[in-house]
Amino acid sequence: MHIYILTIFPDFFTSPLSESLIKKAQENNLIQIRVIDIREYSRDKHKVVDDTPFGGGGGMVLMVEPLALALDSIIKDKKEYHIILTSARGKKFDQEKVKELSGKKNLVVICGHYKGIDERIKSLYDIKELSIGDYVLTGGELPALVIIDSVVRLIPGFMGNFQSAENDSFYQGLLGYPEYTRPSEFKGLKVPEVLLSGNHEKIRMWRRKEALKRTLELRPDLLEKIELGEEDKKLVAEIEKER
Repeated sequence: MHIYILTIFPDFFTSPLSESLIKKAQENNLIQIRVIDIREYSRDKHKVVDDTPFGGGGGMVLMVEPLALALDSIIKDKKEYHIILTSARGKKFDQEKVKELSGKKNLVVICGHYKGIDERIKSLYDIKELSIGDYVLTGGELPALVIIDSVVRLIPGFMGNFQSAENDSFYQGLLGYPEYTRPSEFKGLKVPEVLLSGNHEKIRMWRRKEALKRTLELRPDLLEKIELGEEDKKLVAEIEKER
C-alpha cells in the first residue's frame, strides 16, 4: 500500500512513523508512506497556504491552489487513489471503514486545519471526509495517524499473527474478550480455569460469551448492527439468565 499524507506540519509525523510495527512494515516494503508539505506547493514567496474566509468571520481557510497542486503531484497516472480529508464534520470512522481502506492500494490523507479547506477542492477531486469522533482537535494530524495506524495493521504480513487483529474489539462487531497472562495467580486473583484447561473448544466458547457479555454491558448498540448466529443467541440467552 502507498500512503500519502498532505499536511502543513510534516515534522509531526517523524517520530510516529519511525517506531514500532509501522517502521518495520516500511522496511519490509509492505507499506510506503510519503509525507508531503503543502507549503512546498504555495506560489506565495512566504509559503502562505491559508487565508481569511470570503464573507467574513473568524478563523482561516486552507487555500485551494496549494492543495490542488500537492494532489496533482501525486495523481500523475491512471492509478486509483482513495482521498480522505480529516474533518470534524466527516462521516464517523469505524472498523468497517478500516477494513475497506485496508484493501486500497493508494491512500491519500489530507490533514484538515483551521476552519476547513476551500470547498472547491471537493469539486475537483473525489474526497471523502472522515471524523474520528464528535470533538474538535487543533489539527488533522492526530486523526490522520489514527486512521493510518488502524488501517495498515490489517494488511497481511503487518502483524506477526493476524489472528491477533481478528480478535480485536470491533473487528467482528463485538468488543474484545478479557485477556490474561502469567502469573496464573496474583494477589489472590486467579486466571479463569477454562483458559488453563487446554480445551480449545471450551476456550473458544468462553471467549465468545465474554465478548458478547462485555458488548451487552458496555456497547449494546453494537449488537443492533450485526446478525447473531444460533450459537450467539444461545450465549446471549445464558448471559441474560445469569443477570
